[in-house]
Amino acid sequence: MTLEKLSSDFNSQISAITNKQELEEIRVNFLGKKGLVTELFLQLKNIAGEEKKSFGASINLLRDQITKKIETKKDEFENAELNEKLQGEKIDLTAPIRKENRGLLHPISKVKREIEEIFASLGFEFAQGPEIEDDFHNFTALNMPADHPARQMQDTFYLQNSELLLRTHTSNTQIRKMCNSQPPLKIAALGRVFRRDSDQTHTPMFHQVEGFVVDESANMGNLKWVLEQFLQAFFEVKNVELRFRPSFFPFTEPSAEVDINYSLENGRIKIGGGDKFMEILGCGMIHRNVLSNCGIDPEKFQGFAFGIGVERLAMLKYGITDLRLFFENDFRFLSHFGFKPN
Repeated sequence: MTLEKLSSDFNSQISAITNKQELEEIRVNFLGKKGLVTELFLQLKNIAGEEKKSFGASINLLRDQITKKIETKKDEFENAELNEKLQGEKIDLTAPIRKENRGLLHPISKVKREIEEIFASLGFEFAQGPEIEDDFHNFTALNMPADHPARQMQDTFYLQNSELLLRTHTSNTQIRKMCNSQPPLKIAALGRVFRRDSDQTHTPMFHQVEGFVVDESANMGNLKWVLEQFLQAFFEVKNVELRFRPSFFPFTEPSAEVDINYSLENGRIKIGGGDKFMEILGCGMIHRNVLSNCGIDPEKFQGFAFGIGVERLAMLKYGITDLRLFFENDFRFLSHFGFKPN
């Protein structure tokens, strides 16, 4: 059979088919192991020289044309089947929601909403900073010396073949805001931060909320009032007692770690009203070098800043004992600690 006759027969047959089964029969008849096109390739051994090369190229071209037409026809049948199926299927948008399948809000999402609402009520404006940061905004501008331990690779995630890193705190937002704005400033930042640490109370990625105020009269008394208002609102208690202990941070002077009072009831921590204290956050007056690095005159302006771990707040408020539970995606955890969306 000549190539022209084979091509003509194929076109005649494929134009007459009405379903995928007939299409498969044609495919086997022409392209199968014993198909007509396959038999043409067997004839090449009887042809010599340039004629063999030319005939082989013609067979390949015919095979490709037949294959393409079969695939096109197959797509036509499948699209027709899909359209017919879609025409017959309908979704009842009036069907009621099955309550047992409703999603639950993750505790971290719930706490983030609460934090945003409280700080907004205290007059703070929220700002965002990049999670991939440079050395200046993450370390240098915050008065961290070149040999500070936090800069080492065992503490910080550095991008390969790059001078960039994953931010270790939300303070990069503070730096960027102060570099691009003029006081007075009253800013809060909430987001993900990254550190090379993992155990029951540490994870490589966690969330942090940070607040800072810069004006001509900001002082430690203002800082204490803001923290008291926030913690009382967050833990929903009125008798929160704070204890400030001297500490050291490169970006604040003076610096303090803040303890909050608590009691134990049936083995569970209850914030406020007790005579026990635990550390909950770090804070202080913004170091004058930090103000200068951001182009703010430390002779005219001063400010305070504080930072709190969001997961730590959630653990204390909802009695969660292992930080890793927040990130393991165990449905049992969400079923127990999840919240119904408002």
